[in-house]
Amino acid sequence: MSDKEFDSRSSRRGDVVAKRGTPRASASPGDARPNLLNLAPGAALERLAGFMNDAGEPAYRARQVLRHLWQKPAPDFEAMSDVPRELRQRLASAFVLPRLSIDTDRISADGTRKFLFRLADGQAIETVAIPDGKRVTLCISSQAGCALQCAFCATGAMGFARNLEAFEIAGQVRELALLDPPIRPTNIVFMGMGEPLMNWRAVDTTLTILNAPDGFGLGARHITVSTVGVLPGIEALARRPEQFRLAISVHAPSDALRRTLMPVNVKYPLAAVIEAAKRFERRVTFEYVMLGGVNDALEHAIALGRLAKECGAFVNLIPLHPGGAGSFTRSSPAAMRRFTAELKRARIEVAVRKSRGLDIAAACGQLRAERLRRRPPVGAQQHGDVQVA
Repeated sequence: MSDKEFDSRSSRRGDVVAKRGTPRASASPGDARPNLLNLAPGAALERLAGFMNDAGEPAYRARQVLRHLWQKPAPDFEAMSDVPRELRQRLASAFVLPRLSIDTDRISADGTRKFLFRLADGQAIETVAIPDGKRVTLCISSQAGCALQCAFCATGAMGFARNLEAFEIAGQVRELALLDPPIRPTNIVFMGMGEPLMNWRAVDTTLTILNAPDGFGLGARHITVSTVGVLPGIEALARRPEQFRLAISVHAPSDALRRTLMPVNVKYPLAAVIEAAKRFERRVTFEYVMLGGVNDALEHAIALGRLAKECGAFVNLIPLHPGGAGSFTRSSPAAMRRFTAELKRARIEVAVRKSRGLDIAAACGQLRAERLRRRPPVGAQQHGDVQVA
């Protein structure tokens, strides 16, 4: 499927869904004021410039306000102290700057910090801040829940609620920058709740907000989009000129095994995903969760090494987090060592990810499950912007 078909089909579905009354994110129900935080910086600047012109204000005021959206975020218009009070009041009447509410904030003994944000419609999403020396990586969510139902994933077990809008994805970064003291990331990974490339339009805008000098100004090579292998989304990401990183959730080196773990493999078979990775023209990472007695044998390591060599991929081995779904167990330390050694023998660059936040339910979806365990999931087909796997 081409991206044009990808986007147009989403739009058509969205029109139908809106008529059915499916809840959609907004600053508050019925508020018709434009949401500046849902726009890429260039579009937000254009909107502000038009407002300033109509209001008879100097043109420089538009950039003055723009700085307070992401570069030096202000919680609301009233807090923009370098803007005249009367203008602040007029801005607040014309636009909205919606906030995400922090429901839960947990800090692990290892420094990992996990947040549960409550959204305007009552949905909840997770964000994790992972410090490592001078680096701080934010793991952000792109959907409330997930439609893909990977067998080992807590989020997939919850089902899908809806896509996030751009202001809710970038808003996770913005809210942490508003803390005292602020949390400012050096790296951002789309590895929280949801499949980012099944919410491409919002993720596309968010990538611009995160990377643009008038946005958060984070280097593209410090931003990684993780996917199970949604081919139209990989192609769309590849067409962007910035050097955003791509991580592919492989988790099994054969179609037969991958289908049992990841139902999406029926629609996007492993061979097609590998071909897309070869065409990506930037460094690709293979994510591979280690499941004891399932995908951690020597034969699996040999097969994975062959796939990685085809597209020059870096392999990230992930010990199964205790909060995962199903009855799986993590691979033993000995199995991890054998697997790693075989990949190195094949001259594949490989790393074993550290398990972080074990004491604060840091596995993807755990905290949300605690809070919303009684809420029934919404079928993925009921949300207009999702291509159902």
